[in-house]
Amino acid sequence: MTDDERQWSEWIQQARNGDESSYRQLLESLGEVIERYLRRRFGALDFLEDIVQESLLAIHQARHTYTPDRPFRPWMLAIVRYKAIDMLRKRNVRQHGGWVEKETNRPSEQHSLEDSAEALLESEQLFQGIKPASREALILTKVAGLSNLEAAERLGVSEAAMKVRVHRALKELRNHLKLQ
Repeated sequence: MTDDERQWSEWIQQARNGDESSYRQLLESLGEVIERYLRRRFGALDFLEDIVQESLLAIHQARHTYTPDRPFRPWMLAIVRYKAIDMLRKRNVRQHGGWVEKETNRPSEQHSLEDSAEALLESEQLFQGIKPASREALILTKVAGLSNLEAAERLGVSEAAMKVRVHRALKELRNHLKLQ
């Protein structure tokens, strides 16, 4: 357990006992860490601060589920990942007027694979076998609903490179799902 995790664990325990000052310190510290984590994963999203606030609220609501004998960071980051995916999905639905548009000209095997991938994206097991660049490509294009060009701009790569990343990510995902 890192020094940060020890401090966070201590603060959350003190907060459970009614220490408001410790709780304020915990939330301020976590807010900074969550923002850095999200920027590394998704780049400069225009609604990043919303994800940070939603994550802090979810941590507040789930604070009773943290057990001090377990590492703090994985518990916290699991909450943050789920909130980020939720926010990306909500934004995707709003951008498409309440409907998530799907392409219909794909081969059925790939279509069902992508449907399965989207349904399982929240699962930590799914991400364990996928490289970070592939994970980013899938989240930005399949969950957030960005075009290849928009996702490429966010990650600072060419549109062609993004297409390759998405293709490779789907291949990695297919291989990972076959192994399960």
